[in-house]
Amino acid sequence: MRNFRDHLLFSGSTIKQALIQLDVLAKDAILFIIDQEEKLVGALTDGDVRRGLIKGVGIDDKVNSIIQGNPKFIRKGERDINKVIEYREGHFRILPVIDKHDKVVNVINFTEMRSYLPIDAVIMAGGRGQRLQPLTDTTPKPLLKVGDKAIMEHNVDRLALYGIDDFWFSVNYLGEQIESHFGDGKQRNLSIDYVWESEPLGTIGAVSKIKNFEHDYVLVMNSDLLTNLDYEHFYLDFIKQDADFSVVTIPYLVNVPYAVLETTNGEIKSFKEKPTYTYYSNGGIYLMKREVLDYLPKETHFNATDLMEKLIEEKKKVISYPLLGYWLDIGKHDDFDKAQQDIKLVKF
Repeated sequence: MRNFRDHLLFSGSTIKQALIQLDVLAKDAILFIIDQEEKLVGALTDGDVRRGLIKGVGIDDKVNSIIQGNPKFIRKGERDINKVIEYREGHFRILPVIDKHDKVVNVINFTEMRSYLPIDAVIMAGGRGQRLQPLTDTTPKPLLKVGDKAIMEHNVDRLALYGIDDFWFSVNYLGEQIESHFGDGKQRNLSIDYVWESEPLGTIGAVSKIKNFEHDYVLVMNSDLLTNLDYEHFYLDFIKQDADFSVVTIPYLVNVPYAVLETTNGEIKSFKEKPTYTYYSNGGIYLMKREVLDYLPKETHFNATDLMEKLIEEKKKVISYPLLGYWLDIGKHDDFDKAQQDIKLVKF
């Protein structure tokens, strides 16, 4: 992925400098002009340069005379992503992302990304992975490779595909390897911070240590999952239902090979011939309003299911998002072997 700063050019640069940069960008040839505080000033394409040269502008002149003012942009943190969808479906391919101070903080390319969601992502990656020993004796489970890259990298890449660029990794066992592998995320156009658990804090307890989320919505997920979840649809369902907390659930079918009788005091009231029942299991991926995290006890062992119970108790809206796509919890050797085969067959 190209560094977003390749698309930025300072106001006052020459047209020659712009041409050199546009040539490097090739098929992605668009520049966003910024001032000294990196605030968005305008946009510039090859077409703008050609039209300027035809009008007699020289290549040593400043770009300011030929830039497009008031370019389209996406505001970081906007809850309503309809504008993002509108731009994408209107074939706007490359757009700058600006913060509340109008500073350009990213550039998104819809040939490489599917959306730009206003979400912080927390990936829980501190587990020991005992059931996968000896593979995890020297390598943390999130860094075990499925196909050509680490389990956790599949998750980070998929979240980034939907424009999530603010990450928190909760780490403990061999966490130094995870930090060394991902770094601060800048090479991926991401921001990655680390939360260190001195002792295991459960499946969500470590989130209480994070004080400076960027967005109003937080996604928490286990690091050892393999899924092709559509995160935009997940988010839109959450917003549509005005939920406080949503959990991805995995449909689990139980086929009963006999007739099932419904009785009252021994009297048969009805029966179903060989019925199939659908149950939903916890998929380990949660989306929530940031304020529900106030219910987390500080730095105490606490599971996501504990938080769900607390929210239900408090009459908050906790919903299920049944996943119709692919999902695998890589907890045992059999799961790990299955993942190696599935990664060749499933569309991610």
